Amino acid sequence: MRILFIGDVVGKPGVAIVEQAIAGYRRQETIDLVIVNGENAENGSGITPSIHKRLIQAGADCITLGDHIYRKKDIIPTLENQSNIVKPANFPSDAPGKTWTVVKSETGKKVAVFSAMGRVYMRPVDCPFTAVDRVLEEIPDDVVIRFCDFHAEATSDKQLMGRHLDGRVSAVCGTHTHVPTADEQILPGGTAYITDVGMTGPHESILGRKIERVLPATISFRPLPFDVAKKDVQISGVIIEVDPKTGKSSKIERIKINEKQADILEMEDDE
Repeated sequence: MRILFIGDVVGKPGVAIVEQAIAGYRRQETIDLVIVNGENAENGSGITPSIHKRLIQAGADCITLGDHIYRKKDIIPTLENQSNIVKPANFPSDAPGKTWTVVKSETGKKVAVFSAMGRVYMRPVDCPFTAVDRVLEEIPDDVVIRFCDFHAEATSDKQLMGRHLDGRVSAVCGTHTHVPTADEQILPGGTAYITDVGMTGPHESILGRKIERVLPATISFRPLPFDVAKKDVQISGVIIEVDPKTGKSSKIERIKINEKQADILEMEDDE
């Protein structure tokens, strides 16, 4: 089984390239399931019901989120009523949304998806390690393929989560920092791991925002709007190969899709 995980979709450019490329890429790479982190999809911060719908229609099977989850309050009914989108599992129990969900691949295989948020340099949240343990106790035993998006700032936090969940989930993939790391690996227990899968959006930027806004604001402390950039739009993510019988992973590979490649995928999809 092949799972594609796409990191931090940022603004209109990120949403647009996902819509353009994913259907064709699914066919080209024989992808069984697509998971997308969409917490920055609405103008760089948050997600709306319409963008949730667009990402699902584009080919995403499930959407994970992070610290910007509630920036657009109209997403709350979607979080409460849809089964293909989850909140971080270590948010308060009263916070809107599901802590985990089960979605089906194209071949009918069940996949449990959940996320958690780190605590180092992040907003105050409950212990992520305790939260993921609780989630694993709740997921039915017959769902052996289990995917965790760990949305965290510190690389040490992410590595700790990978080791904590090694052998108990199929994959632990980091998000939030928007910069892909080159440490993809299969941990000893059969869990695919990467510290950060990177960002889907404009890479001629500072983490998706216009350089000409972020740089002078940082140097001068002058308040400027951090508008979403537009140039060099790319998809960043990973493809994970999982044994559907055991839930163990055998391979994880970083992928990039640039604008030229997205154009080709779109044309092939239209043929």
